[in-house]
Amino acid sequence: MTGTPDGTVGPEPQAGAQTGGAEDASAWESMLENDGAASAGGSERILNQDEIDSLLGFDAGVEDQSERTGVRAIINSALVSYERLPMLEIVFDRLVRLMTTSLRNFTSDNVEVSLDNISSIRFGDYLNSIPLPAILAVFRAEELDNFGLLTVDSNLIYSIVDVLLGGRRGTAAMRVEGRPYTTIERSLVQRMIEVVLSDMQIAFEPLSALHFNLDRLEINPRFAAIARPANAAVLVKLRIDMEDRGGRLELLLPYATLEPIRELLLQMFMGEKFGRDSIWEGHLATELWRTNVEIDAVLDEQKMTLKEVMAFKPGQTLMLNATPEARIEMRCGGVPLLRGRMGRIGHQVAVRVEDIIRRRVPTE
Repeated sequence: MTGTPDGTVGPEPQAGAQTGGAEDASAWESMLENDGAASAGGSERILNQDEIDSLLGFDAGVEDQSERTGVRAIINSALVSYERLPMLEIVFDRLVRLMTTSLRNFTSDNVEVSLDNISSIRFGDYLNSIPLPAILAVFRAEELDNFGLLTVDSNLIYSIVDVLLGGRRGTAAMRVEGRPYTTIERSLVQRMIEVVLSDMQIAFEPLSALHFNLDRLEINPRFAAIARPANAAVLVKLRIDMEDRGGRLELLLPYATLEPIRELLLQMFMGEKFGRDSIWEGHLATELWRTNVEIDAVLDEQKMTLKEVMAFKPGQTLMLNATPEARIEMRCGGVPLLRGRMGRIGHQVAVRVEDIIRRRVPTE
């Protein structure tokens, strides 16, 4: 019999129970030691939501896409920045000035066009970010053999319709939600888009002669897919203000469309032609006249098969078709220059020039 702390008397524990209790105690003790070692090695820290957003790069306070950090910056690192194409910004600045004049003539109103920003974006992300309802114009660049996208938001659509149909100034354009655009609205917007495309041709003309033709108008962004969702594109956001009315116009050009004229867009300024340096030109001409060149005198040429060449043996005599009176050809770097006859002056072999070989310049 054994006693307990409360004074009661209980039966004696069996041998098997004692052994099991000792094993449980040792296991519990080792578990406590492991937990103590883990806590001594380092303390765990739980991140809050702001720290997680900063780590992943989804900080809502950062509006500029170029300032993304974290994992999102690594994902978007494959995008090509438009800043690597410096001539592109000059072209769009020229487009803004042209549109300001042409839209004033088109609407007979005071129109101000401003360039908000130029950015790089994935095509799929842009389609998902288009605020509906809107009209999407797919146009084709004939010389580039590819397409571009022009998006007109609902505010600009109703403003253009109101201005062209004689709406009174000082009153905002009335918007009717939940209905498709009528034929008249689509026709008026199409005329404005054709004016913008015409200005784009003039803006690109100093760089390359391009023709932009309107292909179709779409309402659903899924029907305006002109590139793969993961493809990179240049997004240009324009703001059009007509006194108290206006809206946004967005121009999207995939990098695949701009690839044929990429070399031109890499220029730092229009033309990329530097002024002449007469001092350097004179020095270069003087050094060229002093350059030493090697001239080869070719006695004869024969065409042989590889089998005949591999059959050559030491002491074998090769018969040439040239005679002592035959004219030989002198070449520089493989280019024929002169013809003459071979002779001897003293102990040296000489060639007397008799003819100059005129090179034919290919004409287009």
